[in-house]
Amino acid sequence: MLKILHSADWQIGKQYGQFEPDEAVLLAEARIAAVERLATLATEHRVDLVLVAGDVFDAQGIADKTVLRLFNATRSHAGPWVMIPGNHDAALSESVWTRARRLDAVPGNVHLCLRPEPLYFEGLNAVVLPAPLTQRHTYNDLTDWFAAADTPAGSHRIGIAHGAVQGLLAEGIDSANPIAAERAAQARLDYLALGDWHGCRRVDARCWYSGTPETDRFRNNDSGRALLVEIAEPGAVPQVTPVDTGRYRWRSEALTLQVASDVDVLCTLLGALEARDVVQIDLAGQTDLAGLTRIREAVTQARGRARAVLADLDRVRIEPTDADLARLAAEGYLGEVIADLRAAQDGAGGDIARDALVLLAGLLDARRAEAAR
Repeated sequence: MLKILHSADWQIGKQYGQFEPDEAVLLAEARIAAVERLATLATEHRVDLVLVAGDVFDAQGIADKTVLRLFNATRSHAGPWVMIPGNHDAALSESVWTRARRLDAVPGNVHLCLRPEPLYFEGLNAVVLPAPLTQRHTYNDLTDWFAAADTPAGSHRIGIAHGAVQGLLAEGIDSANPIAAERAAQARLDYLALGDWHGCRRVDARCWYSGTPETDRFRNNDSGRALLVEIAEPGAVPQVTPVDTGRYRWRSEALTLQVASDVDVLCTLLGALEARDVVQIDLAGQTDLAGLTRIREAVTQARGRARAVLADLDRVRIEPTDADLARLAAEGYLGEVIADLRAAQDGAGGDIARDALVLLAGLLDARRAEAAR
């Protein structure tokens, strides 16, 4: 029995520029923590190999400290790790990998496959055939050599590559770093571990994408997992079991506000968010000033509970009701200003008009509250 833990697309050093700085730091930290969880899983399941199928790092120029922290995160699992470069961290003549070696960051049990040559594990009766990317994009299938690779008779043949399996993308879309869909069978592989697709995905019984172990985007692609692969004997069909590894739950919601109950639905959604949630909310439609106040208060409260909340209110039209205007006691010139701002929401300066309307409403509310004291 050969047991493998398959992972990929760690993208250590990812920046998360769309988030507030404090949120981005914690999301980046979660990627290091995911590697620590993988090391724990590998030990708990007593795996023979940990395969990391490319994009270990998000970029070549990440800080030395980050490189050191990544390899330190692997140290709690003493068994062999096998890593290949992907398109984000290609094995250039000078790369994050050469820098890692200069820093003496790489533990002895971590095997960096920077060239396409077999890696033998005699004690496991296994050979790993790697297809490392040596440039960001190539249009040749770097797994071609697997079929002709000579390995000891009766040994496990394990492939590891980073790229796009042909035929999985929509017709007419060309992708760099192609991999033949039938490569596992054609090269007589027991298993082909793939990276590049950030979600967990089965290509065939012997070929899988593991996806990233920590979700990093608003897309429902079954990410936040690793794969536990068990092969009874050379040539046997592997048993593949997805294992949850992600900490944060990313979700995207789109709502169109039309009636008052739509605001209730949105506030309920925001009120249910937890510390594990990273949420993007895209709003359209219209609401009155009271509804907008409720939404903003709900967003503020949600940001205090969830890991991150991105709420886009730019496409929400503000339609003050007669009750709103009566509540604000906006008469005479001030009433005319509010009417002008309402109309200006449809023009080129609509965002400014909407913000001015909301600001004015807030000032009038504050003035009324002061007068009531």
